[in-house]
Amino acid sequence: MVSGKVVRYSEAFKQQVVEELGSGRFGSPYEASQAYGVDQSTVKRWVKQYGKAHLLRKVIRVTKPDEPNEIKRLKDRVRRLESALADSHMDQALSESFFEILCEQTGVDPGSFKKKHDGKASTGHAKSSKKPQE
Repeated sequence: MVSGKVVRYSEAFKQQVVEELGSGRFGSPYEASQAYGVDQSTVKRWVKQYGKAHLLRKVIRVTKPDEPNEIKRLKDRVRRLESALADSHMDQALSESFFEILCEQTGVDPGSFKKKHDGKASTGHAKSSKKPQE
């Protein structure tokens, strides 16, 4: 194909390409397009234009009866999981921001606080795992 120029094909040329496709010289519109240097979509359009659409491959989709519902269900699940993940990321960002603000207001160094508490901020709800010394 020539770039930047409009290429007009004669009716005789179009018919020849379609006839050669129909006679079996080419196994597909792609092969014909490669042989003549014409875009594949152009060859397909000619095939339809000359009433030879039966030469084009048809895609037949075979599915189980419940498959469309399964796909819809899975897409819905993915959407809900993506939303939950986004919420979780937002919660984590808010928690980190609140922690930094609290440390700033109380004059505590966030790094030393995390070291002292093994990198975890205490919620005050968990029982201490350390045994009292006697």
